Parts: sequence; structure tokens; C-alpha cells
Amino acid sequence: MIPPKQVQEILDLTRIEEVIEDFVTLRKRGVNLIGLCPFHNEKSPSFNVNPTRNIFKCFGCGKGGDAVTFLMEHEHFSYPDALRWLARKYNVEIQEIVRSPEQVAEIQYTDSLYIVNDFALQHFQQQLFDTDEGKSVALSYFKQRGLREETIRNFGLGYAPDQWDLLLKTAKSKGHDPDMLRKLGLVNQEATRDFFRARVMFAVHNLSGKVAAFAGRTMSSDKNTPKYINSPETEIYVKNKILYGAFQAKKAIRQKDECILVEGYMDVISLHQAGIENVVASSGTSLTEGQLQLIKRNTNNLKILYDGDPAGIKAALRGLDLALEQDMNVRIVLLPHKEDPDSYVQKYGGEAFTEFTTRESKDFILFKTQLLLAETKGDPIKKSILVKDIVASIAKIPDPIKRSLYLRECSALMEVDENALVSEINKLIQTALKKKADKDARSPSAASDSPDVAPNPEFPTADPALVTPRERPVQKGDEFQERDIVRLLVLYGEQMLPKEQMTVAAYILLDIEESLDTFDFPLYGRFAREYHQMIVEGKSVDRHYFLNHENPQICELTVNILSMPWEMSPNWEERFNNPLQNQPMPDLNFDIDARQALDRFKLRKLMKMCEINLVRIRAASEEGDMDTMMHYMRVQQKLNESRNELAARVGTVVLSK
Repeated sequence: MIPPKQVQEILDLTRIEEVIEDFVTLRKRGVNLIGLCPFHNEKSPSFNVNPTRNIFKCFGCGKGGDAVTFLMEHEHFSYPDALRWLARKYNVEIQEIVRSPEQVAEIQYTDSLYIVNDFALQHFQQQLFDTDEGKSVALSYFKQRGLREETIRNFGLGYAPDQWDLLLKTAKSKGHDPDMLRKLGLVNQEATRDFFRARVMFAVHNLSGKVAAFAGRTMSSDKNTPKYINSPETEIYVKNKILYGAFQAKKAIRQKDECILVEGYMDVISLHQAGIENVVASSGTSLTEGQLQLIKRNTNNLKILYDGDPAGIKAALRGLDLALEQDMNVRIVLLPHKEDPDSYVQKYGGEAFTEFTTRESKDFILFKTQLLLAETKGDPIKKSILVKDIVASIAKIPDPIKRSLYLRECSALMEVDENALVSEINKLIQTALKKKADKDARSPSAASDSPDVAPNPEFPTADPALVTPRERPVQKGDEFQERDIVRLLVLYGEQMLPKEQMTVAAYILLDIEESLDTFDFPLYGRFAREYHQMIVEGKSVDRHYFLNHENPQICELTVNILSMPWEMSPNWEERFNNPLQNQPMPDLNFDIDARQALDRFKLRKLMKMCEINLVRIRAASEEGDMDTMMHYMRVQQKLNESRNELAARVGTVVLSK
């Protein structure tokens, strides 16, 4: 674990423009730097780097943060690994502190799993390259498939010989625990024999390049022997969150802004060897949400290659609605009869393959429509089923403009009135919203008073039906005041107020600590409460803490406050010698800014207290409880006096009720 002082030292030394220029070409514009965003495809630069605040923000795709965030997003580092990368860049020697026994045990266990898998990889590759059986059976097989030795080593291919317990014996002789081999599925449950035997081996890497699992292809012609067997799921291998080849493909996917999805291991390897590196495989399973999110981290564009019969393709297409829900652009390529990606590229080469897939790729919705439409000719019942099927897919698309364009295209293709399709899709969307609302209402979180359950102003609810019954209504009138408090905490929280001899954050939060639980906007309330708690505990707080917060909504909020699509022009002072006359520059004006924002916040809360107290007065009057009514009237008088005093200070006119 990196000590907090060294974390701060690394962050203080880091210059975000120096870090990002290692990956992105930047040019100066005003006081900031701009370039083409590395996270999405764009022709006009919207990627903005602010050296003053040490942050980046893309005003196209919305990604933003500090240098640590950039490395985590771009290079897929963990938080500690990003800090270590920065430490190496700025020559900071890290002296990591001792972890707790539990943390050490957990890390050691995970590391042990990877170490054993790495041993197995070396074992399988040694059997492939250094034994007679491996050379004659497995290496010759790979070379017959057109693979070069460099490719074989790069993808971690190997061979498990036809021996009962060779891996187990070798592992024991090297000091590895048989129980670890059993947990990884390298030996049977009794730890008496090897699991993979007489098979060529494929290593499955995670995004960091570590071996998470293995797959073995049989060399036997026996039809009763399964063609492929795979490692079981473990702490380091969750099948629905890993794509084969993703480690080797991630940079090419970002560069080309497209991911090609194939079915098999050899398809990935052959295409990669032919220069088509932005390719991954689902390994024969339907795409999962976890796998799609893995792709979406690098691109929104997915091209899927099919080589099966029409029936198999139709079955596979049913699972692609999940990609539409992720707002991905999906295209389909149907390969020629009896061809798969591996065989096609072996016959015709990588360039011809790229030309073919570019020319023949079709939009998923239109491809599905045309494929199914051929079966409905002359049968209105089948056609109505088709229409509902296509509309159900379009309804998954979150972008309303994209939905509208697809409806228009499909209306023409299916010769169905567009208004009828619109009506049908609206029904489906309303049904989906209602189901989600019902599900949320039944979930345990719906019964929680946690601020994360209520609507989030930074990520507004798309439809009223998504608001669960337990969620309190949002009072839009207080959004500005609450967000302004958070704005001051982010921008100036660490600045000292000379008169009070305390920071802006302490001055604000200690003044309103009794109101921290009354924020109408949960995200702002959580931010303020957490900041207040850290001040009370005497902890140092800076923007980097919130830029790398575990809650992505807080990270996004911090970035949005720090990032501005405009900047103060220096020409007024530098060229025309005309500085601001009545106040300091905005970044230096935090003293009066903090005081005014605090007064506006307190005024809003006092006005709400006045409204609540008036309700109590009316209720007591209607019940004839004169003592209670007089008590609340005295309270009202005090509230009005405080309210009017604050209103006069901020220059606001209050209309009495």
C-alpha cells in the first residue's frame, strides 16, 4: 500500500499535460490544450486538458478526471498501478507501508493463483516446443494451421501431453500446492490426475495480460470426446466478463474505433497474425453484459462475423438486443458458405478479408429485418410476428433519434405504416419502464433511506416511471444553492480565509452541519457530508480524492465542476490593459464567493422552514389548538426575522405570505 504522503507527493509532481502527451497529440488553445479524444472517434478536437487545474475533460464523450483517471481509463490500470506509473515517470521512490494480515492474505491468494497459472503456461509451452510428442503432434498442428512461432508464443499456445499426471508431478516438484491446481481446474477434484491431457492449449489472458484460465482442444478423432474443455470459473476467471484476445486487441480496438467479434480461438489468432488485430472471441457463448462493457470501454462500434447456417444466425441474433441496450453500433458480416474467419484469411489474406468485411457489413437491425422478411412472404401472421420482433429490438435502443431513424427504415422495408410502428414501440417502452419501476420498488435498496436511492441531478431520470414510490420528489428550487456549495468545496475547499483562519470548506461545512441531512439532492448531500466527516476527523482533503472516488457519480460531478468549455480571455489585460475593475479575478475571489453562497444556501433553507412552520400554524388553527398555534407563530416571527436579515445581506426581495 502506498503511504498517503507519497500519494500526495506523486500527485503534486504530476503535470497532466506531460502525462497525456505520451498518448495524445495536443496543441495549445488559450491557457488550455486540445486534441482528438482517445476514448471516442472524432474529427474535430473536443478533448481539453487544463494544466492549471491538472485535469482533462472531453466535451464530446464526457470522460474526464486527473492524470490517475486518464491512466486508469486509457491503460486500464488499477488505482495503485496508475500511481506507480506516475512515480516512475517523476522519479519518486515508493516505500509501501505494511498491509493488514487480511489484505496480505487476500493479495497473496490472488497472486498465487496467477503464479500457478503462469507455471502451467510455461509447462504447456515447454511440452510444445521441447518434447518430441509436442513437436510432432501439437506444433505440427499449429503450423499446418498457418501459425508462426512468434504468434504461438504471443498468444500463449501450448500442449498438454497424453500422460496421466505429468503437470501434477512437475508442479509438486517445483513446490506448488496441489490444492491451488485443483481450485484452478488444472487437476481433478481429488488432485490425482491432470485435467488437460492430449490437447493443444490456449491461454486466456485478462486485460492486464495475466493468464486467467485455459482452454484445451482435443487431438483425438473420437466423436465422444468433447472438442474443447475449459477451466472452471475462479476468483480470477469469470467467463462472462472475459473475451478471448482482448488483451492483445485493446490498443488496436481503440485506434480503429471498432471491435471485430468472432467465435473461435483460431479465428482470433489467424486474423491477428494477418494484421487484423482489433479482434476478440466470445468462445462460443452468447454475448453477456460484462463482455459488452469490456468492448464499450474501448469503442461503441461492434462488427460481428457469422459463418453458420441461417437458423444458427437467427438464434444468435436474438442475443444481440443486449448490445443495443448498451447504445452500441452493431454491424453484421455473413461470410461465404463453408468459410470461417480463419479459413478465409488463410486463403485470401488479411487485406482481402478487410475489404470483404467492410463491403459486406450490414447494420444489425436492417440485416435482421431482411433476413427474417424472406420467410414471411404471403403470410400476414408471420409478418406481424416479424414486425413485433424487429420493433422489440429497436425499443432497446436508448437514443430516441436513432430509434426514429430505424423505425423509418424498417417501415419502408416491411411496408408497414410508420405511425403504427411508433405506437407499438411506445407501448413496449412504457411496459419496460413500468417493469423497471416495479423491480426497483421490490428491491432491497428501495426500502433504504440511502441518498443514492433518490434521483441524481447529475444523471437525471429519463422518465417519471423510473422513480420508485419510496423516492422523495426533487425540489428543483434548491438545486442551485446545493450545487453551489459543492462547487465551492471542489474549487476552493483547501483555500484559507484570512479573517477566520480556516479553510473555505471548514467555514462552510461547520456553519451548515445541522443542515447536511436536509439536502434535497442526494448526490450533493453525500458529497458535503463526506467532506464534513473528513474535516471533523482531521483528514486532508483535496480534489484528487473526489476525482478518484469509488462512487463514479461523485467523480463525474467533480470533473464537471472543474471543467469549463470556456475560459477567461487574457486579452483584456494583456493586450488592452483593462483588468477587472471592481473585484479580483474569479479564481482569487473565493472569500466573497463563499460568504455569498453560504448566505444563499441558508436563506433557501430558512424559507423552507418558514413554509413548513406555516403549515403547522394552519393545522393548529383548524384543530382549535390555540396554545400550539401561538407557539408556532412566535417561531414564525423569529424565522422571518432571520430570513429577512439574510435576504437583505444577499440583496434578495422576499414576498411574505
